[in-house]
Amino acid sequence: QVQPVESGGGLVQAGGSLRLSCAASENIFSLIMGWYRQAPGKQRELVARITSGGSTNYADSVKGRFTISRDNAKNTVYLQMNSLKPEDTAVYFCNARRVGEIFGSWGQGTQVTVSS
Repeated sequence: QVQPVESGGGLVQAGGSLRLSCAASENIFSLIMGWYRQAPGKQRELVARITSGGSTNYADSVKGRFTISRDNAKNTVYLQMNSLKPEDTAVYFCNARRVGEIFGSWGQGTQVTVSS
C-alpha cells in the first residue's frame, strides 16, 4: 500500500507562500493524488487533485492561488500555495488513490498556520 508523507508546512503571514510536498513510498505514475485539509471543528475537504494524466481540479476557495503538480520520477506531488489567507489555516493531508478505490491512502498531515 502506498504510504504518503507530507512536508513543508509551517507558520506564514497572510499574503505569503508555502510549498507542500508529498513523497510516496512507491511509484505514483498511475495514481490519483490529492491534497485535502481539515481545520479545527470542520470536516476534511478537498483542496486540489491531479490525475495520472495531469488533469487538475481545485476547491473554489483556492482557485487562482494554489497549484498542484506532480513529479512521477520523484514519486512526489506538490502544492504551491500563494496569497495565503488566515482561513487557509488547517492540517493538510495527502491522499494517494488508485482508479476504482474509494478511500486510498492518507499521510499523517502537515500543519499550515497563516497569521493575520
